[in-house]
Amino acid sequence: MKLDAAPLIQQMNSMSQQASGLSPQQAIQADKIGISPAQGASQGNAASGNFGQLLSDAINHVNSLQGQTNDLRTQFDLGDKNVSLSDVMIAAQKSSIALDATIEVRNKVVEAYKQVMAMPI
Repeated sequence: MKLDAAPLIQQMNSMSQQASGLSPQQAIQADKIGISPAQGASQGNAASGNFGQLLSDAINHVNSLQGQTNDLRTQFDLGDKNVSLSDVMIAAQKSSIALDATIEVRNKVVEAYKQVMAMPI
């Protein structure tokens, strides 16, 4: 089994840039002067956070989408004229897609963890 590391490294760099809040051009400049994306983010972007915080924010966003959907459903069920069926269905699809994406990310993280733990030392 032959693995090509170049696409994996490129994807990891891209994810690191996204997590650090750097634009691609800022990341290239940080790379040229020899600092890591995390250092570049702390120097150029005060809003950078760690992985745990990003994960927590994403889960809270999914939870808020589901809460909004439940509120719209309740308002529609109570006969609120300002809430249409299409609004309820769009909100339900948004929350469903967000939950599915979160589950897929969780599955990939667990799979990566298992692969790392299975590596021989």
